Amino acid sequence: MDLSGLEPVERRSTAAIVADRIRTAIMRGTFPPGTQLGEVELAAALGVSRGPLREAMQRLVAEGLLRSERHRGLFVRELDAADVRDVYTARTAIERAAGLLLLAGDRVAATERLTVALARMEAVADDPVALADADHAFHAEFVAASGSPRLRRMADTLLVETRMCLAALQETLPPAAALIAEHRELRDAVRDGDAERMTAVLEAHMADAVERILAPGPSPAPAVPA
Repeated sequence: MDLSGLEPVERRSTAAIVADRIRTAIMRGTFPPGTQLGEVELAAALGVSRGPLREAMQRLVAEGLLRSERHRGLFVRELDAADVRDVYTARTAIERAAGLLLLAGDRVAATERLTVALARMEAVADDPVALADADHAFHAEFVAASGSPRLRRMADTLLVETRMCLAALQETLPPAAALIAEHRELRDAVRDGDAERMTAVLEAHMADAVERILAPGPSPAPAVPA
């Protein structure tokens, strides 16, 4: 019997699963910046004991998604303009490094993964919320294709912070077609093995995102990350 095609089942602690659930809730705006998180309510909602919940929340404090106030509890971090610039500076560095790794590896496989992620963006172009999720997934896939678990872990936290930035500060959005075109250009640079072009596209993409997020506008709009 050939079992070579099977992959080991991922073993994860309860705390890791709980941290993922809370991280996703923060990313989606279920817990907006400044929200106080109560242990009793969260433990009941998630169906876990307070031990794993506390461990999960401390992980999120270490990641910078939550802040601890003595005698008050834990709160979702609030991000300002300096945080936005810092998040995108870090994302640029991490995604550039990931891009160079994937260009040096199996470029065909990486291109296929990005093509699938791009198709998901195209399929939901008329739905801002779904497009936000697909956009997030594209960048997560871009870093994952590098094969570096450490870059992936750092990118996962930064992508959540990106959504926090957008939820708190963004007031203008690019047209969906333009957003998708930028990601298509990034995919094409990977396909062609063009490191210089890939870096230029990535840096311009991130710089444009910062400018859009911090630009004043008349009214808030649904958040679509870079």
